[in-house]
Amino acid sequence: MSDDKAHIRHHLDLSKAEWVRAEPEGVTLEEVVEYAHIPHTDGVTYTAMRKSTDPEGVVLVFTPSEWDAFLKGVRDGEFDLPGDLAEA
Repeated sequence: MSDDKAHIRHHLDLSKAEWVRAEPEGVTLEEVVEYAHIPHTDGVTYTAMRKSTDPEGVVLVFTPSEWDAFLKGVRDGEFDLPGDLAEA
C-alpha cells in the first residue's frame, strides 16, 4: 500500500493541533481516537487522527473528501460491531 499523502504529511504542523477526543458526550473513556483539523499551505484543511493513549505514535491523515466519507460511514453504522461483540 502506498502513502498517497507522503507529499504533504511532512508539511503539516501538528504541534499546534487542537485535538478533539471522539467519545460520547458526558462520558470519559480511557482510550479513544482524537482528531484535529490541520490547515496546509496548499489551501486544504486535512484531518489528522491518532490514538489518545499514544499521542506520539501513528497519525492518520485524511483529505476533506476522505473525512466526509469516513463520517458518513460512522453515521451509517459501517463500523459498528456485530451484536455479540458490541456487548463483550
